[in-house]
Amino acid sequence: MSVDPGKTAPAFTLRDENGTQVALKDYRGKDVIVYFYPRDSTSGCTKEAQGFRDLWQQIQKAGAVVIGISPDSQASHQRFKLKYDLPFPLLSDPDKKVMRKYGAFGEKMMYGKKTQGVIRSTVWIGPDGQVKRHWAKIARAADHPAKVLEALQEQG
Repeated sequence: MSVDPGKTAPAFTLRDENGTQVALKDYRGKDVIVYFYPRDSTSGCTKEAQGFRDLWQQIQKAGAVVIGISPDSQASHQRFKLKYDLPFPLLSDPDKKVMRKYGAFGEKMMYGKKTQGVIRSTVWIGPDGQVKRHWAKIARAADHPAKVLEALQEQG
């Protein structure tokens, strides 16, 4: 399934690092940056999370919130969030249902081989629940949060 700008973002409800249910509809009226990443505490994923953390205040000033989603467990998310002082929720999608809806799980190239896995990507959902932008297949995780902030500020 593709997530095209102008279309309604697929609804979801997942548990966060504390076991609390979080639904996309809870954020109606806000810009929501949903970023999908493969695994807690790996190099690229840590750099991406730290980037969103370091730009958190500027992202908030731009009127947006950030949500991270990976297949990791709630316990793993708790450790990751605590270790890197992440100020945004991390949602657990162990069966990858939400990731599939957003095109963030499927066939990808890894080290020159086709494999099935999490496709690092980000979706910007507007206050009306419509997709504003979809960054598919992000190559440079460390640089990505700054690109998201830049897009938010351009809209501002």
